[in-house]
Amino acid sequence: MNKIPAVLALLLALFAPFPRQEPDDAPPNPELQREEIVNLETETVRAIQQNNGTFFRRVYADDFVGTLSHGQAVDRVMLINAIQDASAKYDSFHASDIKVRLYKDTAVATCLWTSRGDFKGRRFESQMRSIHVYVNGPRGWHVVSGQVTPLPPDMPHPL
Repeated sequence: MNKIPAVLALLLALFAPFPRQEPDDAPPNPELQREEIVNLETETVRAIQQNNGTFFRRVYADDFVGTLSHGQAVDRVMLINAIQDASAKYDSFHASDIKVRLYKDTAVATCLWTSRGDFKGRRFESQMRSIHVYVNGPRGWHVVSGQVTPLPPDMPHPL
């Protein structure tokens, strides 16, 4: 008699429908996520070069906090105002050496920013290291924090 429940349990296990994995339940593809973050980093410098705050309203979180290259702490509104300020005119602005590290629904992106242009009538050339922290939510990736650090013009080689 003990065999009947065991056989029934085995039959139920064999013929029970397997739960289907819906496309929304598919595990995220890390390479696609990295590519998306790299694209956002590239779009960031393009938006800065064009003094365009629209990108930042879409991608930067409402509660964004960051630090500008001269040490000023900013929130999202302050950052957008600084970007839209026409005091800076860029001849070029590029992001390179972009590295992305993924941690579940969080990503950390670091890159090198290289720019040339005029600021209040004075020529400049600069390189800065940037770091952005992204969180992936229902509406995609959003920057929640960032910092930009200027590099000295004649930085000695460490080796």
